[in-house]
Amino acid sequence: MGAGFGGANRAPPPPTSDTIQAPPTAPRPEAAMEKDPSCYQDATKTVAGNGLGAEGTEAQLDDFVGAHPEYNEEEEEQKYFRRKRLGVVKNVLAASLAGTLTYGVYLGLLQMQLILHYDETYREVKYSNIQLEDIDRKVLMGINVTPVAALLYTPVLIRFFGTKWAMFLAVGIYALFVSSNYWERYYTLVPSAVAIGVAIVPLWASMGNYITRMAQKYYEYVNYKEEHVQEQQRAPRGACNTYVIIFQTIFYACFHLSFVCAQMPMLFFLNNYLYQLNHTLFGVKHCGTLSHGTLAGFNKTVLQSLPRSVNLIIVESALMAAAFLAMLMVLVLCGSAYRPTEEIDLRSIGWGNIFQLPFKHMRDYRLRHLFPLFIYSGFEVLFVCTGFSLNYGVCALGLEKLAYLLMAYGFSASACSSLALCMLRLRRQIPLLAGALVHAALLVTLFCWAPEPRHLVQAPLLYTIAVLWGMGSTLNKTGISNKEQDRPTVAGSC
Repeated sequence: MGAGFGGANRAPPPPTSDTIQAPPTAPRPEAAMEKDPSCYQDATKTVAGNGLGAEGTEAQLDDFVGAHPEYNEEEEEQKYFRRKRLGVVKNVLAASLAGTLTYGVYLGLLQMQLILHYDETYREVKYSNIQLEDIDRKVLMGINVTPVAALLYTPVLIRFFGTKWAMFLAVGIYALFVSSNYWERYYTLVPSAVAIGVAIVPLWASMGNYITRMAQKYYEYVNYKEEHVQEQQRAPRGACNTYVIIFQTIFYACFHLSFVCAQMPMLFFLNNYLYQLNHTLFGVKHCGTLSHGTLAGFNKTVLQSLPRSVNLIIVESALMAAAFLAMLMVLVLCGSAYRPTEEIDLRSIGWGNIFQLPFKHMRDYRLRHLFPLFIYSGFEVLFVCTGFSLNYGVCALGLEKLAYLLMAYGFSASACSSLALCMLRLRRQIPLLAGALVHAALLVTLFCWAPEPRHLVQAPLLYTIAVLWGMGSTLNKTGISNKEQDRPTVAGSC
């Protein structure tokens, strides 16, 4: 029992090598391959597939990122600069048409306003106690006298806002002048007229600079392979003159159409309310140089019926829409005049130097010699719109023919702007002198000849004088503008 008990408690004997059984193990790959030769083929296919997949991915990436086999770098470069040149032409046309609309709206509204305010019945019925005649005199004084001070602030204004934004601001001030006519009072008309006088010179200066800068850009895009263009250095003197002449011609061809656009309110609206010449010219005895003052004896009542206020508001709203369209054309269609780096260079010029620029330019003897022509260029337009149109045209043909006379002048000036292209072949002094000679001959003719009042037979001669005066005007203006461009601009490249 003890033995049995002890045997029951005895530990089992340790295992021996004969009694231990190894756990089942997976066969080695080599052994499996030895047993199954097809494994070699599967492994080879897997490695080859991985290699081909990597090479295929690289090939696809090269096709996507790399140069296209049919890509022609020189051709694409030509297409790029062709688009740039078309963009420059678009900028020139947009700026020119915006100037045409702006001046057309301004001149048309001012002409309609002065004719309405001249009529005694209109003044008494509509504005009996606000002295419209005195307001009109102050309006004209604000428009004509204020620009004298523009020499002091125009360079600073363009330097602060930039060329495009100075142009946009000036066009906006013209739109403000239109809006002031909705409520004709001293405190609306006179301040807006002074604002017009403040904006006239910056508008012309910024537009002239913009057209010149577009000519310089066009030269750069045509000669983009030149070394001085690639390094953004100054071009040779006179290199841009061809493009300046062409773009100035486009600008003035569009701008002189503003005299045509200005007659639209009179043609389609005001002529319906005017008396015929037998009534308006009843007291006129002499015309031209024989008359004393501006159309002495002209009837104080020119409207046979007063226009309704609603109709006036419709006309002014149409003019306001045209002014806003001009603003949008400058804002949306006109690109920047300078590159960002060039704008930085311009802004690095001190305010004092900017302020002194007009006086520094006057050190050039050519500008000093052209200075009388600058003054004459403004006064000759004033003469054809007032002295000739009233003392000769209206005196002989009646107020209802005023619009047609000024349209003849505008169409002639626009069409003859193409004569400025002769400066591409001739010396640029020749068109300038030709315009002066045409005006001199016409002035002698007008001094020696006085038309008969209410004599419609003289109409062909008057229209001929208007057409020839337009030709002289455009030769004068394009000659001055292109002669002035002989001087390089401050930040220009030519």
